[in-house]
Amino acid sequence: MQPDRAALQKGLAALETVILGKSEQVRLCLACLLARGHLLIEDVPGVGKTTLAHALAHVLGLAWQRVQFTSDLLPADVIGVSVFERTRQLFEFRKGPIFTQLLLADEINRASPRTQSALLEAMEERQVSADLTTYSLPDPFFVVATQNPHDEVGTFALPESQLDRFLMCVTLGYPDTDHERELLKSGSRRELLPQIAPALNSVALLRIQAAVRGVHVADALLDYTLALIARTRARADLKLGLSPRAGQGLIRASQAWAYMQNRVAVMPEDVQAVLPAVVAHRLERREELDMRAGSALTDEILKAVPVPL
Repeated sequence: MQPDRAALQKGLAALETVILGKSEQVRLCLACLLARGHLLIEDVPGVGKTTLAHALAHVLGLAWQRVQFTSDLLPADVIGVSVFERTRQLFEFRKGPIFTQLLLADEINRASPRTQSALLEAMEERQVSADLTTYSLPDPFFVVATQNPHDEVGTFALPESQLDRFLMCVTLGYPDTDHERELLKSGSRRELLPQIAPALNSVALLRIQAAVRGVHVADALLDYTLALIARTRARADLKLGLSPRAGQGLIRASQAWAYMQNRVAVMPEDVQAVLPAVVAHRLERREELDMRAGSALTDEILKAVPVPL
């Protein structure tokens, strides 16, 4: 096995020792970062969303910053602010926590839409503009955001433009009885992180991301992806169909999933494995307010589109 693949498997095993009983969700999160995407983890408080984000940063060997999003958080608290230096008689830009390799935006939907919008340029163009100057962000750069359910008090729903910039949205859910017993017995899983050595670093991660982009996608798979996208746009019961950005993200995520399965080409099952996480948060029925209904929609779309032979 190649060194990078071996290191990736080691990192995946480490993540699964921290987040118990959620192998598929952990793999999806890792695939999201390998595809150079941003990750949204949505669930009720206390199921391990923040712990998973910490574990991803630690195992991948990335520099990271955590910002607790609250109703009074300002864009400058995330991006940075210009401060007047009296000795030099000029303004100096003090970089905010967004200038890191992995930004953990904790409870992102507790901040106002104004503060949420501070992430839009960074997530799309991997740069920040302030005072007529553009600053490049580190490479790699990821936003891993956690979100509480929309019906909780003090939350602001993320707009469609913000949701579309998250490659994947993953829900952890409650653990099963056996794994919850282990949690009750052993205590906080976050305490295990200092005992785990990082499996990768930013240089190795960039190599893997380059290898992911090299995974072959046949024309038949492109046609299958286009058919899935077209199906969402043809449905009158949906507010919006999938955007071209979503289609590009679906291909990248499928390549990452195929790479993690040690395949050199994307198969239909790779597309099917990542489709719910890539598109469910982007789909909303006209008569429903809960965007989590997108999970049922993806099942309907998969059943309606023939699989290429």
